[in-house]
Amino acid sequence: MANVCVFTADGFEEIEGLTVVDLLRRAGAEVRMISISDGLAVKGSHGIELKADCFFDDVDYDTVDMLVLPGGMPGTRYLGEHQGLCGLLKNFASEGKKVAAICAAPSVLGKLGILEGKEAVCYPGFEEQLTGAVVCKKEVVRDANVITSRGLGTAIPFALALIAQLYDEGKAEEIRKSIIFQAEI
Repeated sequence: MANVCVFTADGFEEIEGLTVVDLLRRAGAEVRMISISDGLAVKGSHGIELKADCFFDDVDYDTVDMLVLPGGMPGTRYLGEHQGLCGLLKNFASEGKKVAAICAAPSVLGKLGILEGKEAVCYPGFEEQLTGAVVCKKEVVRDANVITSRGLGTAIPFALALIAQLYDEGKAEEIRKSIIFQAEI
């Protein structure tokens, strides 16, 4: 069973965080929402409050397979200011472990040097913060151990890409079919 941490801070984008949690749990992953805020109750960027599963310091990250950063403002800024999280992200990336970010959150990875020489995407307007990345315009980009995506509208393809990386394409396709997701409108 894959073990995944999705980090939350006040002002995170609710759909980007919860879509990942929901679809990964459907795939069979153990997913914990981690609060880097003062309390477990975290208010998203659109005023939706949720309760995280635990605090940053309560997790044994040696057992974790993937770290995920949802976007949103000012949540992304708070994620990038959290020294413990930034150190953890750098360690994971340097060890070849899986890291993922969507919307504005790939800027955190860029500032940490994690995107150096890798293809990456982000929410329009944050491209300059993807330091060292080869910026492209796809919905979701997987480059080695890093997955990035553009925003709320790409949350489902992003979550499916995480499933494919943690399990395989077959599992991602199974989940896609089960939620009746079609990319066409």
